Amino acid sequence: MHAKVVWKGNMSFDGTADSGFTLPLGASPEAGGTNDGFRPMELLAIGLAGCTALDVISILNKKRQDVTAFEVHVQAERATDHPREFTHISIEYQVTGRKLEKIAVDRSVELSVTKYCSAMAMLSKAVPIENHVTILNVD
Repeated sequence: MHAKVVWKGNMSFDGTADSGFTLPLGASPEAGGTNDGFRPMELLAIGLAGCTALDVISILNKKRQDVTAFEVHVQAERATDHPREFTHISIEYQVTGRKLEKIAVDRSVELSVTKYCSAMAMLSKAVPIENHVTILNVD
């Protein structure tokens, strides 16, 4: 994998990777920026949420679970002193669907957490991560 960041001026950058997509990176006014892009640590949290979300929804589909909505929320606590690394991460999986089986949902999350999600495997070596599952069955 290759990724690069190109400076646009001030505290603004564009990031690209092998996929070919571009995303803006920026900083807050307090850090000399203009709020014109994602913060790098936000991207780590989004990457973690996206990595595990892709796994879980794929596994739920294979288990023939009728998912109608799905969200992964990451709450990452940070140190107050620089380098302001993550000190604790809490992940909530919100799965909505029809006749969802709790055992299937829980197992899908477990497989992502313990086997498939590379972001989880990497970050869990550096910071404690707790996972919570909320299931909402609708008619």
